[in-house]
Amino acid sequence: MNSHLFTNRSRQISFLLLIFVGFMLLSGYTQAAGGGGVGIEVHIKDGLETQAIWVGLAILFGVYTLIIFEWVHRTLAAAVGGLLAVLALNYYAVEDTFTLAEITTMIDWETIGLLLGMMVMVGILSNTGVFEYFAVLSYKKSGGSIWTLVVILCSVTAVLSAFLDNVTTMLLLTPVTIQLAKVLDIKPIPLLISEVLFSNIGGAATMIGDPPNIMIGSGLSASKIAEAEGGKYVDPTYNGGAGIDLAQYGVTFNDFIIEMAPGIFMCIVPSFMFLKWFYADEFSGTRIRDIAELEAKYGIKDPAMLKVAGVILALVIINFFAHPITHIAVSWIALVGAVVMLLATDRHDIEEPLHHVEWTTLLFFAGLFVLVHSLQEIGVIAFIGEYVEKAIQFFGSDTGDGQTVRLAAAILIVLWVSAVASAFIDNIPYTATMIPIVLQISYNLGEYLLTPLIWALAFGACLGGNGTLIGASANVVTAGMSEDAGYPISFNEFFRAGFPIMIITTFIVSLYMLLVFVVGADGGANFVKLILIGVTSLSIIGQLARGRSKGKSFSEALVDDEMDGLAEMVTDVKSKTAQLLRGEEE
Repeated sequence: MNSHLFTNRSRQISFLLLIFVGFMLLSGYTQAAGGGGVGIEVHIKDGLETQAIWVGLAILFGVYTLIIFEWVHRTLAAAVGGLLAVLALNYYAVEDTFTLAEITTMIDWETIGLLLGMMVMVGILSNTGVFEYFAVLSYKKSGGSIWTLVVILCSVTAVLSAFLDNVTTMLLLTPVTIQLAKVLDIKPIPLLISEVLFSNIGGAATMIGDPPNIMIGSGLSASKIAEAEGGKYVDPTYNGGAGIDLAQYGVTFNDFIIEMAPGIFMCIVPSFMFLKWFYADEFSGTRIRDIAELEAKYGIKDPAMLKVAGVILALVIINFFAHPITHIAVSWIALVGAVVMLLATDRHDIEEPLHHVEWTTLLFFAGLFVLVHSLQEIGVIAFIGEYVEKAIQFFGSDTGDGQTVRLAAAILIVLWVSAVASAFIDNIPYTATMIPIVLQISYNLGEYLLTPLIWALAFGACLGGNGTLIGASANVVTAGMSEDAGYPISFNEFFRAGFPIMIITTFIVSLYMLLVFVVGADGGANFVKLILIGVTSLSIIGQLARGRSKGKSFSEALVDDEMDGLAEMVTDVKSKTAQLLRGEEE
């Protein structure tokens, strides 16, 4: 083996990363936001509970005001918010001042470790020229059409995000997109925003596609429900001996595909139609380039390094897929992969791949996690959860038709509250907070609510992440990489495209869930899903056929809203009417 693989600097960096991995193991951090490890226990001073909640809300709104109006960098805003939240927590808590070790348990190290490991690997791969190669390949497949290129990139993003996590997908595709935009001389930001929106949509379809789904799959499995709160939710003495067993409704890996994939499938074409309309100017026209010249200029620079790094990345991805079986934390997989790739491919200065690590993004997440979890300990998010339960309890009753009304209300309330809240509170800590709330609601109001509420939470948290730039991890990571490349994405620019997509997709999923879990409540849920899949498929096929009959390409036909056909019909009617009038005059 070549000596350059074991330079002193390489050993130092690799050793530090291994220490970080070992620290995570010894500390016992888990995928639940806030981790495990040391942990903290907080009790708010008597008589100050309400005041603490209002102070927490003021801090939260203040931080988001700074971010929305971009008065300071979002990382600094999150750091200031986290600091103020910790100070408030120290003031209102009965316990003594919390140590730094206790505060760090609020950070979701699973997310930080995953991002760090993948950023290092992406930095190494960028030196091989593979991203430029894929950019040219995508252009070849598009035939020069910008909209066709958008459809290709967004489709690849959605599919990859369903089987990888969407953060990993965007880490891999963002450099490709930026390079492609440079080659074609088009704006990269609309492309990046479109991709990240589809990464959140596609990631919602499976358990491993989006961090909230990973957390729900882990925290609401049958075994975890049975263990929660000392076995409270499998209590045979509940309700005077009638008993309760919420563990029977625990979710599995396959349940996510069965329950969520059909609803996501219904969202794809409407999302494409909105993007085509919203970015009508940016996504129109063609770019003609000499493909042979592009291939010569943007070919693979280092085939040997690509082979080694590609094998390591493939093993990392395989282990991501195997997560439901092996239960190895994805941060472990990514960090170990990064260490091995650094050791095996260090043909350049070791600092080169580390330049691709978005340290400001990692610090933003750390600050945001501390902020939200401090507010959780203060009682802000539980306060929201109590009002969600009261809102559900307001509708219907526990028996007869009233139960159906309550079921429908519960689905819509949890779905929309989750979507809106996840847009403004990062969906990872929000999901961690809502998991016990969903169990509590089902325990208090009826176990028949648990299954629909699980999927309402999953849909809302994943799709709600599209609402704002800080709603999902993939959004923040993409914005960080784009800013580093010289193309900053503002909060408002993302909001204008993302929030309508969030509303559209959540509305579609609302109809889907009402039809499946309310109309199909008496054993007909799977039949309803098959009908919806069939109707959606036939609609897409019909739309493509109409568009193709007009001479449109596949990508143009996919979003054919028949406006062209309507205009042609109106013109034809006017022409025939004019002819008839002329005939009568003669």
